[in-house]
Amino acid sequence: MAEDLYAQSLIYHRLNGRPGKLEVVPTKPCDTQRDLSLAYSPGVAEPCRKIAENPKDVYRYTNKGNLVAVITNGTAVLGLGDIGPLAGKPVMEGKAVLFKKFANIDVYDIEVDAKDPEKFIAAVEAIAPTFGGINLEDIKGPECFEIEKTLKERLDIPVFHDDQHGTAIISAAAFLNACELTHRDPADVKCVVNGAGAAGISCAKLFIHLGVKPENLLLCDSSGVIYTGRVKGMNAYKAELARDTELRTLADAMRGADCFIGCSVGDAVSPGMLLSMAKDPIVFAMANPVPEIDYPLAMKTRPDVIMATGRSDYPNQVNNVLGFPFVFRGALDSGARTFNMEMMIAAVRALSALAKEPVTQTVSRAYGGEQFSFGRTYLIPKPFDPRVLPWVSTAVARAAIESGVARLELDLDEYREKLMRQVDAGRTLVALPMQLSRGVLSRIALPEGHTPKLAEVARRAIEERIARPVIVGDAAKIRAAMEGLPLDRYEIADPATGADAERLIEIMRASHVLENPSDEACRKELLNPYVYATLLTEAGSCDGLIAAGDRPYAHMVSPILRYASRRAGVSRVAGLHLLQLKDRALFFADTALIPDPSAEELAEMAMRATRVVQRLDITPKVAFISYANFSSRADTDQAKLRRAYKILRQLQPELTVFPPVQVDVALEPERFRALFGDRIPDSEANVLIFPNLHAANAAWRLARVIGEGTAIGPMLLGLKRPANVLARGSTSDEIFNMLAVTAFNAERRKIEMAEGTKTKVWRVGGSEPVQVVENEVR
Repeated sequence: MAEDLYAQSLIYHRLNGRPGKLEVVPTKPCDTQRDLSLAYSPGVAEPCRKIAENPKDVYRYTNKGNLVAVITNGTAVLGLGDIGPLAGKPVMEGKAVLFKKFANIDVYDIEVDAKDPEKFIAAVEAIAPTFGGINLEDIKGPECFEIEKTLKERLDIPVFHDDQHGTAIISAAAFLNACELTHRDPADVKCVVNGAGAAGISCAKLFIHLGVKPENLLLCDSSGVIYTGRVKGMNAYKAELARDTELRTLADAMRGADCFIGCSVGDAVSPGMLLSMAKDPIVFAMANPVPEIDYPLAMKTRPDVIMATGRSDYPNQVNNVLGFPFVFRGALDSGARTFNMEMMIAAVRALSALAKEPVTQTVSRAYGGEQFSFGRTYLIPKPFDPRVLPWVSTAVARAAIESGVARLELDLDEYREKLMRQVDAGRTLVALPMQLSRGVLSRIALPEGHTPKLAEVARRAIEERIARPVIVGDAAKIRAAMEGLPLDRYEIADPATGADAERLIEIMRASHVLENPSDEACRKELLNPYVYATLLTEAGSCDGLIAAGDRPYAHMVSPILRYASRRAGVSRVAGLHLLQLKDRALFFADTALIPDPSAEELAEMAMRATRVVQRLDITPKVAFISYANFSSRADTDQAKLRRAYKILRQLQPELTVFPPVQVDVALEPERFRALFGDRIPDSEANVLIFPNLHAANAAWRLARVIGEGTAIGPMLLGLKRPANVLARGSTSDEIFNMLAVTAFNAERRKIEMAEGTKTKVWRVGGSEPVQVVENEVR
């Protein structure tokens, strides 16, 4: 299996005829002569002058503030030893990939041919002005300690040796949680650290800062215990951790110990050593790929062991990727001049705390559907947990500011929100609704909210104070799913025991005047949580509704279309998808409900879509999308698009509106300016109205996949109270973002209805002229 993996790795590193794993991509346009004159000579001279006048301006006009050097001399590459800087380059490129993937930090990998510490230090010092931070990598001990210490003294940017501190931070977070699970106080823990290299010594020092008493910690190397007076294999860094003890071997040290931290070699610990440890031993065997004691053997020998390794195929992997990207993110964004112990402890405590939070379905999906919860086999978060970035980076930035090493003052709440948007693009799109909904606590119905994904969304809504969830379904299942949260933070609405059945049945009958259903039929239908949630919302018991269960879309949306009242002037409910791409937000309609809308319905959905966009604090610019530009053809689609355009221009002349055009003209009008002149607006469209459901639905899905965007929707347009339905497979982030929009719209509607807001309502239909009706609540 290992041989197969290595063979695949060689193929991976030369895929697509492009060796390696990195490329440089410009962040500014360079498509015209003017662009070129700004990016380079003569325009580039001006930022050069500004920086010469004020060196701090380098952070304003260059990428220094987001650029890290990953630097090695190749003297301790993985477990391969001193293979030289050239052979270490694939590792440095890999490190750069992780920086970019997990924290969006740019990296240049630099391989320095200098084993002499002073020469290496001189090389790094000479190139340091280029970078916002330095990540030292794969440098052998004890030289690595001297190199890091000297560079930290000489440079005014953060310097971090990941082989030391990355392993220490992650293992320390796991250690704190293991102590909590076994009811231990770190001050009482007897700890053995095996391996007196970079990682082992850093772990020992950090554990002491976290409360382990120095006299309770023994450091061992290949020659045994590091004791006071030992001569063999000693150096100044080991001597700092030497102890007055009669113990001499690793086996001696482990007898009665509570905790073993392995940063050494495979199979260093025997079953007998493990058996000699205290009850509920904490064993972190982090040698890789062969741990100090193999996980299955350890579990068989001591079923009470709490174990972590460096391997991904066993629980509790101590993986440095949980540390360095997020630690550097916080350091760079706070303008830290160095890394200090306060920043590292902040990272430890953030990881420790996050592990105790309910694990999102996003994480579960990244690991093949496996479910995780805090406990012996889940001591630390998973690297693909998107919450690690905002939790750890914010904690590190706060520590940098509070400890006085930050150049910048950050509003930490705003900073955390910014990071959350970085890992969830859709959150950028709903920033305003989320901000305005926070603390209002509109009551939002959530049918079948006991399922893991929806329970997670409900918890997030409560924690972020976005809404007060009214969870509709079996009460016992809901209580189990929401265990740990007080009942005053959410509500349960069980259709089987609801006290408001008579009131809801009246609403049902009002919607079925011709059918006159029996009480029995109504009560049977009420047991459907989607029907019950819709009627609660229609009755005003809830302010809004969001349905996102593991059901066919038609099953969830049908009760809304059947029982939910429409706004005045609305002929048919339509669906709008919101799509956040890397460089823009787009809105697509109708993506859900009307297979072949009329011209009047297209104009109506365009008007309602523009109101949604305006509420998101975005200026709407509408385009009717066609297969041809300005076509005068008589076919049905072209005729109705032309009429829809005329209706919209008549009703809302202040809007920016494209006549029926192809989608590239709508999205890149500057390319077609010479061809079409004033027939098209100056700026690109963001509200795209399609002639039919097939086109709209295919378009938003295609844009999401190709553009790697985040979708929110479909949002149902035209309802009296907001009710939205998301398709099966929607992520918890997508559902949460839609919940925020729903809560925002619910509060807005409550205010309008309470005040009796009087606004214009447009009614369009058939071949009749457009009517503008005054003084109706829309």
